[in-house]
Amino acid sequence: MSPIPVVIAGGGTVGLATAVFLGHHGVPSLVLERREEPSVHPRALGISPRSLEFFREVGLSERIDAAAVHSAVAWKADARTAAEIDWSRRPATPTPAGPAGLSPVVARGHYPQDRLDAVLAPAARELGAAIEYGVAVTGVEQDDEGVSVTLSDGRVLHTRYLVGADGVRSAVRDALGIATTGPGEIGAPTLNILFHADLASRFGAMPAMTEIRHPDAPGMLLAVGENRWVFHTGYSTEEDREPERCARVIRTALGADLPVEIVSVLPWRATARLARRFRAGRAFLVGDAARAVTPLGAFGLNTGLADAYNLAWKLAMVLAGQAGERLLESYHEERHAVAELVTRQALLRWENPRLHWDPAAVAERAAAGAWHASLVIQGYRYDSSAIAGPVAPLPSTEDLAAVLDGSPGSHLAHRWVEASGARVSTVDLNGSRFAVLAGPDGQDWCDAAGKVTVERGLEVRAVRLDAAWAASAGIGAAGAVLVRPDGFVAWRSPGPVADPAAALGGVLATVTGKP
Repeated sequence: MSPIPVVIAGGGTVGLATAVFLGHHGVPSLVLERREEPSVHPRALGISPRSLEFFREVGLSERIDAAAVHSAVAWKADARTAAEIDWSRRPATPTPAGPAGLSPVVARGHYPQDRLDAVLAPAARELGAAIEYGVAVTGVEQDDEGVSVTLSDGRVLHTRYLVGADGVRSAVRDALGIATTGPGEIGAPTLNILFHADLASRFGAMPAMTEIRHPDAPGMLLAVGENRWVFHTGYSTEEDREPERCARVIRTALGADLPVEIVSVLPWRATARLARRFRAGRAFLVGDAARAVTPLGAFGLNTGLADAYNLAWKLAMVLAGQAGERLLESYHEERHAVAELVTRQALLRWENPRLHWDPAAVAERAAAGAWHASLVIQGYRYDSSAIAGPVAPLPSTEDLAAVLDGSPGSHLAHRWVEASGARVSTVDLNGSRFAVLAGPDGQDWCDAAGKVTVERGLEVRAVRLDAAWAASAGIGAAGAVLVRPDGFVAWRSPGPVADPAAALGGVLATVTGKP
């Protein structure tokens, strides 16, 4: 029997997204989740425009947007109780946001993880994945041909590659012997209490997020659906987790004696932990198995989705024989560096929340070494064996538009352009494949892309765009950029060269790790 191409340990949001992205590239997978059923808990809520672009690429935009929660006002309030919220203090710009117009997608609200999972699981199955609940990975052995995965039910599966998406206490990471760095658990023990209550009938519209200051019930109240809420609050004993006690605490935080139905209580602690390596042979770590960060900034889930997105196209190309094994090493090179960045940025915000919540705190962020939140998620640059050409330092840690300048290692900037008689976003032009985007006089580059497509057995799309786009990408009218399947600029030629096919072929050999 042929081995399973990819086994994914962990059926949470990142594991399911990994299966979706692999399936989009034609790779079937098996997802193993140790829980008996999908989690009903919302957990993380914030999805960045970049993450939404991932789902747009795989055709899930409508389903993902339908899962969004927009039953509350997009504002972070601060009050003794919910009954004492001062609406006159609602700011004009309530939360840090990236510049408008830098993505073809717009967030429709909060995206609770349980709702995302309800979209991703069937989508993964539609794309060829199988999902099993109630089974965990207990052992991992590997050789040059594949990985043998021992399961909690006694089975031993054989797979070409293993992906550990099994969370902070990753069994895969432990089985691989990968050590971690970082302070570990840094926050106080906290309860994430999911409850149903009709707050609108008592208070009217509610903020999406309210920091409660009541001394007997301090915490954070978050809207996660119609009459559905979570309250994060500290606890010290097991009795504090009992539903009756949780309901009393919530009513204190609300400042009103309302009916409260406790649905689920999830204990957690803020954690900062980073695996030393994201790859060990044929096994890879993604999401919280690779790194865990503090929640302020909504960096954790978005970083995990980007891990999955980065790894999927690389595994697909290697499995198809279109790339060499060296391409897989670039997964660690790229995503580990991003994880180090995200960990630092999350810890800075944990120590000083103003760095995140105050859009005007530019000087304070600069002094602390903090980046604007939009850059942490969308503005980093890859510097790895899968990038050809020098990677320049960031021109700004505040201005995302300035960072997306067409430099090698940066993400291709979104712009609406005319291509093949239609108005499209530049981020859609590569279509999950390599693409050459050339200036208006760059027909030689397009011809070269066609030649390389035949010679290398690798689909390379080619599009000529106008002079305004070319200037924004840092090239002349006869220049071009090579965009990877994940939308990152792999290489840039400011102008024409003597032999564009040879130049492009050499760059693709470097990027794919296949001479």
